[in-house]
Amino acid sequence: MRVTRLITAAALMLASSFALADDAEQAIRKTLTTLQLDVPVESVAPAPLNGLYEVRLQGGRVLYASADGQYVMQGYLYQVQGDKPVNLTERAERAGVAKLIGAIPQDQMVVFPAQGGKAKSVITVFTDTTCPYCQKLHAEVPKLNAMGIEVRYLAFPRQGLNSPGDEQLQAVWCSKDRPASLSKMINGKSVDAPKCDNPVSKQFALGQQIGINGTPAIILESGQMIPGYQPAAQLGKLALDSKG
Repeated sequence: MRVTRLITAAALMLASSFALADDAEQAIRKTLTTLQLDVPVESVAPAPLNGLYEVRLQGGRVLYASADGQYVMQGYLYQVQGDKPVNLTERAERAGVAKLIGAIPQDQMVVFPAQGGKAKSVITVFTDTTCPYCQKLHAEVPKLNAMGIEVRYLAFPRQGLNSPGDEQLQAVWCSKDRPASLSKMINGKSVDAPKCDNPVSKQFALGQQIGINGTPAIILESGQMIPGYQPAAQLGKLALDSKG
């Protein structure tokens, strides 16, 4: 009899906590609608810190809110255990970016596989064929491949749509051999390709959504973003460490 009462009480407490969480989510979503955020809300869930809720926006950004929705803040939440603090906000944001990048089909990318077949790690690079530092990075792709790192390219015309870079990237994505065409275009050679439906504008929008404003922008498997060029040795170590 006592066991039955305990189970019933536990069930009521669990149902109550779900109801409270649901009420909090509704209140927070109502507040965020009032704030007229440009980015849709992906999820609302209790934060690691009691009393706060973690709001994940599309694109990976994280906000925090009170359960009644009256207080909303943006900033880093750290967990301090021992001598090494953990940036929980940064970790959550990286996970959101990794999820978005991981959802892109490989047939919409330009892929340079790792040597040996199986990649030890993967990096995703938002590139522009007119960008000097993208050209410099591309020259080191063979070194990265030799380290066991697969390089996947996404398009990001840094001067916007309808720019020369946009036209070049569309030609690359519409060509029959994308890797060869990208290498030609990024080395100053022309590529003759027919117009086609391509993901360049969609990838450009995704880059903006996750906070990219220049190229090259390198995304590690963890979702960490590295803005700008990095030498192959340094970038390769970051990629392999991110995998581990």
